[in-house]
Amino acid sequence: MNFFQIRYDLKVYVTRCKLLVVGGGSGGCTIAAKFTKRLKKDSVIVLEPSSKHYYQPLFTLVGAGVKPVSSTCRSEKSVLPAAAKWIQDSAQCIDAENCRVTTANGDVINYEYIVIAVGLNNDYSKVPGLSEALKDENSGVSTIFDAAYCEKTWRDMQRFKGGNAIFTYPNSPLKCPGAPQKIAYLADSYFTKVNYKTVLKQLDHTKREAVFYCTQDTSKELTMPYGMLHVAPPMCTPDFLRNSPGIVDAAGFLTVDKFTLQHEKYNNMYGIGDCTNTPNSKTAAAIAKQSYVLEHNLMQTMKKDQPTEQYNGYGACPLVTSYNTCIIAEFLYDGVPRETFPINQARESIMAYYMKRDLFPFLYWHFMLKGNYNGPEFVRRIINPFA
Repeated sequence: MNFFQIRYDLKVYVTRCKLLVVGGGSGGCTIAAKFTKRLKKDSVIVLEPSSKHYYQPLFTLVGAGVKPVSSTCRSEKSVLPAAAKWIQDSAQCIDAENCRVTTANGDVINYEYIVIAVGLNNDYSKVPGLSEALKDENSGVSTIFDAAYCEKTWRDMQRFKGGNAIFTYPNSPLKCPGAPQKIAYLADSYFTKVNYKTVLKQLDHTKREAVFYCTQDTSKELTMPYGMLHVAPPMCTPDFLRNSPGIVDAAGFLTVDKFTLQHEKYNNMYGIGDCTNTPNSKTAAAIAKQSYVLEHNLMQTMKKDQPTEQYNGYGACPLVTSYNTCIIAEFLYDGVPRETFPINQARESIMAYYMKRDLFPFLYWHFMLKGNYNGPEFVRRIINPFA
């Protein structure tokens, strides 16, 4: 079914499509690229409000002064497939019973099939004082989880003259779980002290003090002065997803089968990436593998067959340990190792660093977002067949 549009007098648009992709990030762009090749012209709609697309795995190196933030960004229009219709708006509610999405502008999109790929949002409100501190150039507080503050992290590192350098890690799911460690290792390569054993509760950037609570006993608090504070903020799924009835769990994550990625209740709904409740590490490498599984299973669903392809939990995290070394960690569900190279990948490697810095961004922009990269499985079968 091709999409068409009806204009009402009240300026409400009603649009229909074969496949609606909600979210134009890594997962959304990749799925849109795959299905514009498989379906008839004008069958795919992408609902995405942002005009910019960021390669977020490179934010670590931006925060360490290796790359400018501009190198991580391209226009959304340039990365979406030309054969997909882009509606630059955000979802307000998903009515899965009636196969309908209402947008923030009040428009309605009816779909036959839907893929949810909306990622995670930084929830600065969970830490009182954090939002104000990030906006203050002289607060000493920064984060690499936001394009607006990545380069501030590097400026704070350069200004740091000693004392406590604190790196936090939230007690909630987050995208790229290794990132707080990466920037800590890189900072340690630039200076010395690190502390990230408690959870940040609130901060006062005017006094340069941070309040933490113990993960084992939340009634115990610790107030620490800081010279530099890097925050991995609490994260959550977008409000509209949490408020869409019947499709999310208690924490607001889309409930999908962890193997097939099909929604547990609605057969015409699939999920990919950080917004789902699959118990894997939330990384771009995971999305590459998931996109392969989702493509095959959704096509089977469209043919009225049962999905058979299974996602094994694959994820990868290049842990940058210095300005020329890196460890590439690859794993399946339950942390089972799944290494690509026939060498000990637990050892720091110069080659791995340049793969992180140069090769992976190239694969992302030129292959993955075009629907032509499903992860390193093919390479692994050739160079490490017994893995």
